[in-house]
Amino acid sequence: MEVIGAGLGRTGTLSLRAALERLGFAPCHHMMDVIDHPEAIPLWVAAVAGEPVDWERLLGAYRATVDWPSCTFWRNLIEVYPDARVVLSVRDPERWYDSMVSTIYAVSNRTRTAPPGAVPEHLRQLGQMTAQLLWERTFEGRFEDRAHAIAVFQRHNEDVRRGVPPDRLLEYEVGQGWDPLCAFLSVPVPDEPFPHLNDTAAFQARVEEQTRVEERAGPAPQ
Repeated sequence: MEVIGAGLGRTGTLSLRAALERLGFAPCHHMMDVIDHPEAIPLWVAAVAGEPVDWERLLGAYRATVDWPSCTFWRNLIEVYPDARVVLSVRDPERWYDSMVSTIYAVSNRTRTAPPGAVPEHLRQLGQMTAQLLWERTFEGRFEDRAHAIAVFQRHNEDVRRGVPPDRLLEYEVGQGWDPLCAFLSVPVPDEPFPHLNDTAAFQARVEEQTRVEERAGPAPQ
């Protein structure tokens, strides 16, 4: 592991993942990898429950990591990987909250409240893990309280600033593009546009397409 992304989700983490992979830090772990590799979900469930974690088993195949669930465990990761550099992706708090409400929170609620058999079993398990990690553990069951959620977001960022040695930490907004990221990681600047992926409209479009696929497939097997 060479790069640890400590920023919470909806701070440009999918764009950051694409950028890191373009810079040679591939593969980069993201929540999308949990969706694509459901065999890892029980390991994340155990981590969220506070059980001992074999981080090499869970993330040893990756050169970088961003987004949930790994960003919650940044303190563990900076100890397990003492030579890894840390990128704290940040965003305007008000815009971050609006994005969370219309994307991750909306989808999580749909998955959690779906009737039995309405979604594949691994997505149901993922929804339960997400609910425990995000809505209960991170936001203390009060995510719908805007002021509280934003305070949690800001407190997380401040904890990272205080907890990571300055020479290992880059505080970064994806709108800054390649230059500060490449300088921090000591790699050349690519001669191509910085990737910008998974804005709110793109997230919602992907969810709608996934919903249509599930509806065409019919109920999941019992």
